[in-house]
Amino acid sequence: MSTAAAIPSRTGQVLADLLPASRVRDIALVAGGAALTGLAAQISVPVPGSPVPVTGQTFAALLVGTALGAGRGVLSLALYALVGMAGVPWFAGGASGTAAPSLGYVFGMLLAAAAVGALARRGADRSPWRTAGTMVLGEAIIYAVGVPYLALATGMSATAAIAAGLTPFLIGDALKAVLAMGLLPAAWKLAGRR
Repeated sequence: MSTAAAIPSRTGQVLADLLPASRVRDIALVAGGAALTGLAAQISVPVPGSPVPVTGQTFAALLVGTALGAGRGVLSLALYALVGMAGVPWFAGGASGTAAPSLGYVFGMLLAAAAVGALARRGADRSPWRTAGTMVLGEAIIYAVGVPYLALATGMSATAAIAAGLTPFLIGDALKAVLAMGLLPAAWKLAGRR
């Protein structure tokens, strides 16, 4: 009997599925993902000329979506968004409410969590290059919602919104993708599953 035949297929699973299944697990994962995103949002560096800071928030949101899968990832980011809009100061830089010009990025994170979670369930987080592609797609989704929202919320032109809400973040996003390229495949390797 070959070794490959002895190892059950893990296609269709995300990292969170490696934990024993229960409702308590799922609730803890959803709440923990929201809390992780809120904590990571506090890592906030202002960008000159932009109302949007560089944060750890998008990286956390993409990791949450990938590790939890689409369903739990979306629930986690929805919890994060709703609690922040209700007044808990855990958006970027301790902001809360519905008036922040960067709220569109939070909405984009919901969609990105669904996309990266669905791709992770298909094995997109198990090799460095597929992980990089997954993270880049997630970031693109976040920008596709966040930049137009920024333009509408601030009255910026599309060009100005791109200059203030996209361009300054591209190098940081590339670094986040590289970090994810190492973290996620390594987690699968440590778990002994590919």
